[in-house]
Amino acid sequence: MKITQIKTAEVRVKVKGRPRYHYHYVRVHTDGGVYGTGEASHVDGGWRGSTKSMAVQLIGMDPRDVDACFEKVRRSYIFRGGFAGLGISALTGIEIALWDLAGKAQGTPVYRLLGGKFRDRVRLYVDSASSDYRQRAEEVRAKGFTAIKFDLDDAHNPHKLDPWNWSVTPDELKSMVDQAFEIREAVGSLDLAIDLHGRYDATAGLALAQALERLNLMWLEEPVPPENIDALAKITQATRTPICAGENLYMRHGFRDLLQKQAADIIMPDISKCGGLSECRKIANLAELYYIPFAPHNNSSALSTVADAHVCASVPNFLALEFHRYGDPTWDEVILSEEPAIQRGHVVLGEKPGLGVELNEGFLQAQLQQGEPLWQ
Repeated sequence: MKITQIKTAEVRVKVKGRPRYHYHYVRVHTDGGVYGTGEASHVDGGWRGSTKSMAVQLIGMDPRDVDACFEKVRRSYIFRGGFAGLGISALTGIEIALWDLAGKAQGTPVYRLLGGKFRDRVRLYVDSASSDYRQRAEEVRAKGFTAIKFDLDDAHNPHKLDPWNWSVTPDELKSMVDQAFEIREAVGSLDLAIDLHGRYDATAGLALAQALERLNLMWLEEPVPPENIDALAKITQATRTPICAGENLYMRHGFRDLLQKQAADIIMPDISKCGGLSECRKIANLAELYYIPFAPHNNSSALSTVADAHVCASVPNFLALEFHRYGDPTWDEVILSEEPAIQRGHVVLGEKPGLGVELNEGFLQAQLQQGEPLWQ
């Protein structure tokens, strides 16, 4: 079996007639008629050109040699971002498509090819941004979710003195801590994560982490920017609040210092951004050496969410996978599957080959301008 063609699809899904969600898909075709589909996240306008350049190197290769295909392209990109950024994210879309294809070609689910599964159901946590705490908690609990996340950072906090310097004033700190306690009271026994989006300096990040220790959080996410691992480690080691980080790191190489320095209590690689299914399983395995849980970041479409779940099922140290599209009326429309992808707060993995779902091309085509092809 050989790769014959790689195509891309870029779709802005409309909600109430207006473009809302921007998705990027890759499809790998073969001479045997089998194809696989993947998704890349956090890419910009150059992703399509990068994917086409990568495709030239892969034509004629056996798509079942997933790691070899990935590494051939990655090594050729060493001077063009072969370790982080757009190049890796674009390559990730191809990698996921290759796994889907390999599973279909061998008539088995991807998680079997990754070593088998530790669990049939992959737990999701609901990213709720800054929505109504009590109402959202009641909704998600009724639907079977057991974990939830809210945002605590606020560029418009009335007590903030300088929008560029993300220190916190005493009144700002008090208002944030009060808000966090209100959230905990509203969500009750649900596992609760709080996100700071890497916006604060080390002093502020530590002050917040220590002030929230009594809340028994599942984690506090990215209290400082991602560039300085030592600053993050200082906070992690000085608080009982579990610290989660890693959504802005790429490949296992990018997680080496974070893990060796035990700079976070929980890691959250973005699977459809930082290297793909095989790479993130390797990251999870490295984290297990330090007894660090694996809780992937994910704000992609249903296709990537299901793909991520195959990795989450295949590693023992999985904690929870992010679900960023709660309340999106189009979420289930993006894919075709025999059963709903999400059931009682979990992605349920079956025995269908590959990823087990297909893109709903009729729905996606309807989002494009008349006459515009879906796959290019």
